[in-house]
Amino acid sequence: MSNATEAEYEVAHGRPKAFYENFERKDELQHQTHYCPGCGHGIVHKMLAQAIDELGIQNRTILISPVGCSVFAYYYFDVGNVQGAHGRAPAVATAVKRSQPQSIVIGYQGDGDLAAIGSAEILHAANRGENITVIFVNNAIYSMTGGQVAPTTLLGQRSTTTPNGRSAANEGYPLHVSELLATLEAPVYIERVGLGDNRQVAQAQHAVRRAVENQVRGLGFSLVEVLSPCPTIWKMSPVEAQHWVREVMEKTFPLGAFRDRTKDAPAKAAPPAAPALEDISRILGVADEGAVEEIDAEAKGAVDLQVRVAGFGGQGVLLLGEVLAEAGLHAGLQVSWLPSYGPEMRSGTSNCHVRLAREPIDSPLVVHPDVLVAMNEPSLHKFCASVPPGGWILYNGETVPAECERKDLHILARPFTHVADELGDGRAGNMVILGALLEATPILPQASVDAALGQLVKNPRWLALDERALARGRELLRESLQGVCHDG
Repeated sequence: MSNATEAEYEVAHGRPKAFYENFERKDELQHQTHYCPGCGHGIVHKMLAQAIDELGIQNRTILISPVGCSVFAYYYFDVGNVQGAHGRAPAVATAVKRSQPQSIVIGYQGDGDLAAIGSAEILHAANRGENITVIFVNNAIYSMTGGQVAPTTLLGQRSTTTPNGRSAANEGYPLHVSELLATLEAPVYIERVGLGDNRQVAQAQHAVRRAVENQVRGLGFSLVEVLSPCPTIWKMSPVEAQHWVREVMEKTFPLGAFRDRTKDAPAKAAPPAAPALEDISRILGVADEGAVEEIDAEAKGAVDLQVRVAGFGGQGVLLLGEVLAEAGLHAGLQVSWLPSYGPEMRSGTSNCHVRLAREPIDSPLVVHPDVLVAMNEPSLHKFCASVPPGGWILYNGETVPAECERKDLHILARPFTHVADELGDGRAGNMVILGALLEATPILPQASVDAALGQLVKNPRWLALDERALARGRELLRESLQGVCHDG
């Protein structure tokens, strides 16, 4: 053994700095990835990590991980990481790049992710010429889920869903993503490479680096498609799988550059500066600044009202939630309003989630509402158990069914629709029940409620009726607190 010191050696290959020192997905075997022996993902990962190192962009890089075999890429790359939903990596990459234009944003996807459910996403990102880099690993099969036919599966290739081989008549032809995207005007660089032998691997490494470098130079959209072996699902040895890439896949997916405008493409213009925070409300038209009235100072820092409104379509469920949300905006609160409804215009299910808070809202979903507004009995049955002790149920009915009675809640049951009918029109029942809600949870100034109602209801007749309905709902709540309703 030589006595030469380590300093006398030059390291030709080693772990790229863009990789974590240890891969902590599992407690054991933190020196290796989860990929199968002979899988191409490990090779492509190293190519990408080396490109990041060589270009000196590790602290600027954000990797968008997909759904598929490479779903755990964020355990390996020591860069910014965002996980995208199935097929949505190009959309996520677009949002990240536009919001952080100084970053280098790289989408990493397999063929089942990019070419199937994500086909529209990649098509439109390329057509817009987004200044992102996409690494597209094509192994012609759905690998993670067990080997179903993919958009890129070859004609005659067997899969769990094409046991007799892919048929053009039944499953269509293999999708040529690189050729398809190359017909668009905007992309700057599109190349298909393979991992069939060492020569191909060297060419693939060069292409990956170019695709990333194009983004560093600000040239626009670049995509590298990599024909990759999948020994496990193909039921081959690693060596056989590598030969299959070179000898079989290439016949359907020829290698080469399908678009290369890197020499002539000018750098894309920098995006316009984001508007100032104080201008956003004006630009969106969501609030009249003169109408904003802060909530009571004693409530500041303690507001987090969560409301679930449910009923049939046509009962004004969504409008009730909108008025509540808009009033919160006018009062200077953080607000979320999330509607959910069936396909029917009338009599279908309809509900919405509303949150009003002093601090930023982490999720628009309301799982355990402080107030449940049930406009019909099915909604009461469905959601009454979700209200935590001490909360409110406002029910549009004469009495609460025995199976929904709870001693640990405040419950007001009234025929709010009939009350509205006495005021002039039963369709204002949603505003009567909203008035009761506002009285039960007194955090919003009346001026904010009036401003929100005026913004959403333009017809003077209906506006006057809704104002009377709100006032009557408040009266009903006050009457109930004098002993008419059950108060837990």
